[in-house]
Amino acid sequence: MSEPLIKHIYTADPSAHVFENKIYIYPSHDVETDIQDNDNGDQYAMNDYHVFSLDKVGGEVTDHGVVLAQADVPWVSKQLWAPDAAFKDGKYYLYFPARDKEGAFRIGVAVGDSPQGPFQPDPEPIPGSYSIDPACFVDDDGKAYLYFGGIWGGQLQCWTTGKYDAKAYSNMEASGDSPALLPRVAVLEDGMRTINGDIKELAILDVDGKLLHSSDHDRRFFEAAWMHKKDGTYYFSYSTGDTHYLCYATGDSPLGPFTYRGRILEPVLGWTTHHSIVEFQGKWYLFYHDCSLSGGVNHLRSVKMREIYYNDSGEIKLSP
Repeated sequence: MSEPLIKHIYTADPSAHVFENKIYIYPSHDVETDIQDNDNGDQYAMNDYHVFSLDKVGGEVTDHGVVLAQADVPWVSKQLWAPDAAFKDGKYYLYFPARDKEGAFRIGVAVGDSPQGPFQPDPEPIPGSYSIDPACFVDDDGKAYLYFGGIWGGQLQCWTTGKYDAKAYSNMEASGDSPALLPRVAVLEDGMRTINGDIKELAILDVDGKLLHSSDHDRRFFEAAWMHKKDGTYYFSYSTGDTHYLCYATGDSPLGPFTYRGRILEPVLGWTTHHSIVEFQGKWYLFYHDCSLSGGVNHLRSVKMREIYYNDSGEIKLSP
C-alpha cells in the first residue's frame, strides 16, 4: 500500500498535471470540523487550496502554500471542493466548485502566470455552470473541454430540467431501470473562462450500446470526472460514489459516447474516492486519496499515487 504524499495537512481529490517538467498536484484541502457526516456533504468544509509539486517520483513534495482562499472569491459562501487546473496560451487556470450565496454549487475559474499560483479569481462563476468536480482537458488541437457533475451533495439531480430546482435535491438518483444521471461536458471558449455553446450530457454505455441504469451502482457515474488521452483513445474515468469504485470508459471523441471498460481501483479506506491520471517521464500514474493518515475519518483524507499501465487491449491495470 502506498504512503501519503502529503502528511502535514489533509488533502483529497488530487488533480495531477505535468507542467514545466514537474508533477503539479491540485487537491482540495480537508479541515477538521465538528459537523456530523451527512449525505449533503456538510462535513467537507474546505475553504482554501494549496498547490504541491515534485520533481521526480519518490522525491520530496513541495507545498507552495495557499494559492486561493474562500475570502478571495466574492460569489462563494462555502465549500471549496475538488479543483482542477489547465494550461493554455501562456496562462494557468484553476477551476473550482463552491456554493454560491443561495447554496447552489457553481464552478469558478481563477487565472495565474505560474503553475504554482497564486491565482486571481473571476468575480462571478462561469456563466451557466453548475454542480461539482470540474476537470479541464485540453486536446492536441488546443480545444478545451470542461467535464463536471456529481449527484447527491453535488446537486446534479437538481438540474435535470436545465434549471436549478432545489426541491429536487432529495431525488438523488433516477429510480429503477431508468438511465443513470450523466456527467456533463462543455466546450470552453478560447479564453478558457466561458462556455462555448450548450452544456451536453456525456453518455456512458454498456457493451450493447445502452445507457447504464441508475440501479447499476457498480458502474454508473456518481462524481469525480477525469479525462485523459492515450494513443488516440479518450479515457473518461470517474467514481461510482456509494460503491466506492474508480471506473473508466473509452471513446473516440472527447464529447463521447463512451463505453464502459472496467475498474481502475477497488474501494479504499474512507467514504469518498476521487482521482486523476497523468503521464510523467514515460510512465503513467494514478493519483487518488484515502483516509489512512486520519485513521479512517471520512472528511480527513490524504493524497496517494500508484503506477498504472495499459495492456495490449488498452485496458488500465495497476502495476504490481
